[in-house]
Amino acid sequence: MATTITSLSQLKELYGEPKTASVKKQSSHLTPAYRQWIEQSNFFVISSVGNDGVNCTPRGDEPGKAFSIADEKTIVIPDRRGNNRIDTLNNLVVDPRIALLFFIPGIHQLVRVIGKAGLSTEPDLLDQFVLDGKKPVCCICVSVDAVLFQNARAMQRSKLWDATAIKNLDDVPTPGEMLHSVDENFDPDRYESG
Repeated sequence: MATTITSLSQLKELYGEPKTASVKKQSSHLTPAYRQWIEQSNFFVISSVGNDGVNCTPRGDEPGKAFSIADEKTIVIPDRRGNNRIDTLNNLVVDPRIALLFFIPGIHQLVRVIGKAGLSTEPDLLDQFVLDGKKPVCCICVSVDAVLFQNARAMQRSKLWDATAIKNLDDVPTPGEMLHSVDENFDPDRYESG
């Protein structure tokens, strides 16, 4: 018996059919309930794919500032200056496929949005997202293909919202220590002190 799955038929035989609710919860647009849920989110993750592979990046701000919902098929995300790696933006220029995971702190469900995205520097669009007197460099305009919620099991099992789940924070490397692990000449203490 083969132990490596190499075909979709093997995979389907292993798992069987999805449960009815798992299929019915998916919509081709932002229903009023999905829109209401997403509008309360202040943190989300963007996934994209391009010539250099897959990228996944966190985004967050106060609700209403991290993104806006233009209509039932469109989410607009301002891209503000950060580290200028622009991994996600590079990917979206090459391949418009995008996936978003929206979180609300303390709630165990999350909402997934799958679609295609383009980048815009339309002045009127940028003006909508001025923050601390600065416009975003561009906006990611997401055209929604599918939206669905994820069940709570992973969030509950991981105790994501439980601050006591990590036993010893001293075991978690700092950003400076992680940079030093890549470049031994990098000074983690200087980096951490600002």
